[in-house]
Amino acid sequence: MDDIASLPNPRLDIRDLRVVLALASAGTTAQAASVLHLTQPAVSRALLAAEDKLGARLFDRTSRGLVPTEAGQQLVSGATRLLVELGDLEHRVRAPVAPPMRLRLVCECYTAYHWLPSALMNLRRSLPGLELSLAVEHTQDPVPALVSGDIDVALVTTSPVPRARLEERQIFSDEVVFVMAASHPLAARKALTRDDLRASTLLTGQTPPAEVQWFMTRAFGRERPRLRFERLPLTEALLDVARAGMGVAVLSEWIASPHLGKGDLVARRLASGPLRRPWRIAWRREVGDAALRLVSALEATVPRGLAVG
Repeated sequence: MDDIASLPNPRLDIRDLRVVLALASAGTTAQAASVLHLTQPAVSRALLAAEDKLGARLFDRTSRGLVPTEAGQQLVSGATRLLVELGDLEHRVRAPVAPPMRLRLVCECYTAYHWLPSALMNLRRSLPGLELSLAVEHTQDPVPALVSGDIDVALVTTSPVPRARLEERQIFSDEVVFVMAASHPLAARKALTRDDLRASTLLTGQTPPAEVQWFMTRAFGRERPRLRFERLPLTEALLDVARAGMGVAVLSEWIASPHLGKGDLVARRLASGPLRRPWRIAWRREVGDAALRLVSALEATVPRGLAVG
């Protein structure tokens, strides 16, 4: 009994966690109320109660809706893990021999596939009842495949996700950089300009249209210059062509970093500022329990050096 008395007595309960997670996913009290089958005033009161219990503001009210504060982001990440662990415990107690959970997964960006398998292997070891399969045929257009039910979960970068039909969560962000041979004329510069990009052959992978649009908007604003793109199917091919001085590879820094230590390749950024790209996980509501387990596992295996949340 003494051990029980010494256990922590948290101020928040499961209802508080579910409200915070719903608000973080939906972005508005109205949409969160619909998901939780509550009234909008009830959701607003529940949020205020949770903030009062913690003595911290969990969301900023902006023109884009509710945006988690730093405290809110920490709570969202931790709440997911707590609810998953509690759900797993209940599952084991109620049904020791449970039917396997199945998830069909795709990444919007091919470059993530070198990291994802190791993360999935860790997940399989911790959840042997979870069956995962990669649906790479939907890489170019994952969101319509989610909506139609052809896949269950997608890691997306720039494609918009219809929140009325799907759930989503940001898990990390990376930075897009420009990789070139150390002998390339632009390698002597500390940073690149828009004119440098216009004058270069840009080497990219099989980039989805939404990501091309994101890149053009972030790099050029309202301008739409005609750039010379050469698309190659493999990251290794991009780096080999860049190493030969035949162009400038446009790559995520976390993908390029392992190849920059030999001195034959260098990475440069835009002088106008870093090109940070958000990575989100989106899933169909019908697979919510299994998807949250995947969210928890991926948040625990985010590649080193990336911004979380």
